[in-house]
Amino acid sequence: MRPFRDLPILRGGGRWLLTAGGGTVPADRALAVELDRFAVNMAAANRAVAALPPQPGGR
Repeated sequence: MRPFRDLPILRGGGRWLLTAGGGTVPADRALAVELDRFAVNMAAANRAVAALPPQPGGR
């Protein structure tokens, strides 16, 4: 799962992984907690935006 699209971070096997051309390493616990928190907040924001009524004129 790539919740941060363009960033070299993915979630797989129940943990956060930092990726680069040379390989992948698991995120440490403190970073993983912050990434979890950020992913939850982003998902909530995406749901809130999706629930907004359409704007007149398609904007």
